Amino acid sequence: MAVWIIEDKCTGCGLCAKTCPYGAIAIEDKLAHVNERCTECGACLAACKFEALASDLEQEPLPDLSGYRGVWVFAEVQDGALAQVSLELLGEGARLAADLGQDLCAVLLGHGVAGLAADLAAFGATRVFLADDPGLVEYSTLAYARVLAELVRAHAPAVLLMGATPLGRDLAPRLSRRLDLGLTADCTGLAIDQETGNLLQTRPAFGGNVMATIVTPRVRPQMATVRPGVMGLPTRRAGTPAVVVRHPVVLEANDGLVRLLARQARTSQAVDLSQARVIVAGGRGCRGAGGFALLAELAQALGGELGGTRVAMEEGWISPERQIGQTGLTVRPELYLACGISGAIQHRAGCLGARYIVAVNRDRRAPIFQVADYAIAGDLFKVVPALMEALKGVD
Repeated sequence: MAVWIIEDKCTGCGLCAKTCPYGAIAIEDKLAHVNERCTECGACLAACKFEALASDLEQEPLPDLSGYRGVWVFAEVQDGALAQVSLELLGEGARLAADLGQDLCAVLLGHGVAGLAADLAAFGATRVFLADDPGLVEYSTLAYARVLAELVRAHAPAVLLMGATPLGRDLAPRLSRRLDLGLTADCTGLAIDQETGNLLQTRPAFGGNVMATIVTPRVRPQMATVRPGVMGLPTRRAGTPAVVVRHPVVLEANDGLVRLLARQARTSQAVDLSQARVIVAGGRGCRGAGGFALLAELAQALGGELGGTRVAMEEGWISPERQIGQTGLTVRPELYLACGISGAIQHRAGCLGARYIVAVNRDRRAPIFQVADYAIAGDLFKVVPALMEALKGVD
């Protein structure tokens, strides 16, 4: 796609230049000019009130995509059980399917996993596409990509959602390339454009400094991945039936080029902050391991877990599995106590799902106070011991 200026219509107002996120438009001699920075994203086209910008894409009619129907959720299996992110996506998928007036479907791959179809139905799936084969007993990129691509080609869904887990982050781009589709990764919001039926896929961009909404109006299915914990867990409805559609699996020799040779369990105890009801998190203001030791005591007193920012992880004050934020975990506890955290947008993206946010910071202008339900402007090394003392008198 190319973007150009229609000079007879351009007034030099500068709206396109302000809208362009790449600085690819400049106003010279009262006319807009497109330079080599243009990525052909099309943001400027919608911004111009005088229809002074055009692209070759606008000359092409939209293809007929009415044959693509259904919202699909890839059901990831972990240790014989459904991954929680897949259940979260079923809840979000049900809302999208209702807006489209289409079915919510789940895709289940593995061996000996047919019994999980009832669980998928209980969380909203009306149809389950099942591929059960010994060759799928362990996850393999090539084998799973082949089977999932076959299912998509055969049944033509409108939307395909996957969890942004290690498995999903490996499989989704491979599938999108195989099917020649776009893929929006790490979405924090999904919605349906009621006028067009397009999926509005929102995710952080430019290092988390802006939120971009991405639309793919010319291809189906529309693919997106969502990180665990971003969406809420739907209510289980036992006894809800679902139609199970079995897909025959025929793998080729090259699909087994990558094989799992062995598993090695972690020696340290795994931490699952996504299940914690209380999280006490720290940032640069903790000043080191000593500050986090103080927060760990408070977390224990509250029956919660310890978390932290990316800086805290990089400094070695917390382990990587305790990092919260855009490049870490997304959590939804009942209480999130942020101590010594400035609250950059990258960190806020990981904790905004908390029911209550309590922030402790010496800087009254800290961004974390903008999202906090309760703000304490003070030194955490004084506030936290005071909280600990107050908790001693609580039964």
